[in-house]
Amino acid sequence: MFDPSFLELIMICVVALLVLGPDRLPGAIKTIGLWIGRLRRSFNNIKREIEQEVGADEIRRQLRNEDIMEKFNKTKSQVTESIDSVKKETESIKDDLNLTKEFAGIADDDEKSSSEDSAETPDPIEKLATNDPTAKTDTPTPASTNDSTGSDTSDNSSDTSNTEEDSNAVKPEKT
Repeated sequence: MFDPSFLELIMICVVALLVLGPDRLPGAIKTIGLWIGRLRRSFNNIKREIEQEVGADEIRRQLRNEDIMEKFNKTKSQVTESIDSVKKETESIKDDLNLTKEFAGIADDDEKSSSEDSAETPDPIEKLATNDPTAKTDTPTPASTNDSTGSDTSDNSSDTSNTEEDSNAVKPEKT
């Protein structure tokens, strides 16, 4: 604070002696000493509290930083775990797609070979002659048309198909 020199202290004591007188001067010096002591103690207490607050603020800051770092590390580990799980799921889906493609390729090959086999060798059941008028034949039947009288000509076409089927049937040879 301020530094009073020895001469300044003597000047203050002489003025106080003249103003207060010799009877009250010792009580005044004692009271001034008590007040100065109280001020010093309160000043030291305030100084100590401020130092503790500054220290506490640093500690709080450190704890807060540590807490933030801990949360950051937890979040980081959660993110890496979720990324790893997504990678694993992606790989499994990719493997499933590859297997599906392989199965589709095998199925396509089987269909191609079966369609080639069926194209090369006709069904023997289809070669058999039948007397059934509803059976499908390779020869197209004429479409039914209505003539002016309103009668249907489909009956005539079914009769001709029966005769054709009969001619295709294997007849025993006459000797």
